[in-house]
Amino acid sequence: MSIITTFDTIKQYCAFNKQGILHPHIALIDLSLADPRKLQRMQFNFYLIFLKEIRCGDLRYGCNTYDYDEGTLVFLAPGQLIGQAGDEVYQPKGRALAFHPDFLLGTDLAGKMDEYSFFTYEASEALHLAEKERDLIEDLFRKITNELNQSIDKYSKRLLINNLQLFLNYCIRFYDRQFITRNSENRSVVVKFETLLNNYFRSVPGEQEGLPSVAYFADRLHLSPNYFGDLIKKETGKSPQEHLQLKLIAVAKERLFDPSRSISEIAYSLGFKHPQHFSRLFKKVEGVSPGSFRRAG
Repeated sequence: MSIITTFDTIKQYCAFNKQGILHPHIALIDLSLADPRKLQRMQFNFYLIFLKEIRCGDLRYGCNTYDYDEGTLVFLAPGQLIGQAGDEVYQPKGRALAFHPDFLLGTDLAGKMDEYSFFTYEASEALHLAEKERDLIEDLFRKITNELNQSIDKYSKRLLINNLQLFLNYCIRFYDRQFITRNSENRSVVVKFETLLNNYFRSVPGEQEGLPSVAYFADRLHLSPNYFGDLIKKETGKSPQEHLQLKLIAVAKERLFDPSRSISEIAYSLGFKHPQHFSRLFKKVEGVSPGSFRRAG
């Protein structure tokens, strides 16, 4: 097993890249100032956003390999791993915006970080910036740098948080654009998802496998669960969970027309561990219990 280099603090990462620190909880790091180094696996216990300025080869991230292009943003949440071990020596390029979760404490942004689901996308689902988008990102980097170079006062955190939140909100907008411009690829994912859904309930015994999860389908489509969820929602207006629920109810209706099967047997065949959970969901969606639906049919 390869050794993992772990960074717990912003100060450690700044020192690793041969530069000083202006704030204990947030930094904008020029990676070109770092010494050349060998490929290695790294873990960061803070948020990290990479802006890759030149093509720099393949980077191992999770279970996938991603080939960086100029003007690409990659987002890492605390605890994620990136990189791969190897003997190749390279010169880091680009910039990294790092901020610690503790920096968000007591701010509105702390409660909104779940909205930025791209922090748990895979690197192969990185954000590719158009020229105008790159200009906006550069402008926000300048604002953050200027504020970091000021003496810390009672306004510092507020202004840094505001600029950070603006940065993240622009990234949501840019990802929306990326979903739209990749429409044909997205439609292909939707079609494959629908096929997987149909095949699951046709061939997979629920008693053995249980209810399928969104992660189950994302894995088979080689996408991270959050990216898969956001893509399906953008393309269809419904979340994967909603699609799964609707399919589940449709299959349940078909099976309820078979009088030889009890409602409990149908619930187990669909993957429910407890028949009452099936009955509760069915009534929530259809407005009537499975028994009432069967009698009405």
